[in-house]
Amino acid sequence: MSAENAKRVGIVGAGQLGRMLALAGYPLGLRFVFLDKSKDAPGGQVGEIILGEFGDAEKLRELSEHVDVVTFDVENVPVEAVREGVTRPFRPSVDLLEKAQDRLLEKQLFQSLDIPTPPFAPVDSLADLRAAVEEIGLPAVLKTRRLGYDGKGQRVLREGADLEPAFKELGSVPLILEGFVNFEREVSIIGVRSVSGEARFYPLSENTHREGILRYSVAPFEDRTLQGLAERHIERLLNTFDYAGVLTIEFFVADGKLIANEIAPRVHNSGHWTIEGAVTSQFENHIRAILDLPLGDTTPMGHSAMVNFIGTMPAVEDVLDIPGAHYHSYGKEPRPGRKLGHATLTSQSRTELMMRLEHLLNLAAE
Repeated sequence: MSAENAKRVGIVGAGQLGRMLALAGYPLGLRFVFLDKSKDAPGGQVGEIILGEFGDAEKLRELSEHVDVVTFDVENVPVEAVREGVTRPFRPSVDLLEKAQDRLLEKQLFQSLDIPTPPFAPVDSLADLRAAVEEIGLPAVLKTRRLGYDGKGQRVLREGADLEPAFKELGSVPLILEGFVNFEREVSIIGVRSVSGEARFYPLSENTHREGILRYSVAPFEDRTLQGLAERHIERLLNTFDYAGVLTIEFFVADGKLIANEIAPRVHNSGHWTIEGAVTSQFENHIRAILDLPLGDTTPMGHSAMVNFIGTMPAVEDVLDIPGAHYHSYGKEPRPGRKLGHATLTSQSRTELMMRLEHLLNLAAE
């Protein structure tokens, strides 16, 4: 296939996820064009960026004119602009994207598909909040319904005195109250489905967050019962929306059961371990899925971990000195709380992996 007639993929958002999608797609002979408001976004290192806002239907139409299929690396793409502006196949599902943008719609979707969630209630006033707390109890978590990520837009309520200050801080927008889950661990499953309906699943990963931001993941999390349950839950979502692409569900594990926290209709931070740790990475499988190519093997190759580099990057030579380590820099300007890169670790021994992970976490301390 020559460069002139190569398939072209448009990506709304040129962040690190878009960049990694392009890096996975180039060996397949593909070309990539991004839409982003910043010319310095990571995707600019590997493809052309059309400058514009995600909600600009004309810019989405311009992106469409350059490509064969359109996908995205962020959830905050206004769906009405997509419906108006995108003139090529838009994958994954815009309908599921719409629900993923609103925590209340997301929880109602889980409920409709018999996927367990914490108790929840919409909150539009302080009176609503008091009534919801009366019903759900404390502790509970008050969250904005839209545009919350990496722990932003939420407050834990532990006693009655917390209600009014939390509502005053967050209540200028629609909210949701969720029951607090006293979880044993957090896990996520990544599934992928092609246009033709072929589906594959990665093993669960165990995720550790601090201040709402994912710090590291370890995979596979080996629990046959929970793996089977997670696959059934995610397959229900994939099939309901005739989905094409990668989908992620984050779960709490409590009392040996899965409680759904949220979905991400895209490649996901907790799946970065698949770049070196699985036969086919989540990024390559997403590209295969949206182009209806045969999906790749999702089998893990031993044991893997991923550590985010947040705020600062450790020296590359220190990371690469750890056996089985792979260094990924996104080319971003450092600033506190910003994901600048990550490293993956691979090992045939779980014990050895955890020893190396401890070393890597010391290097990654912000």
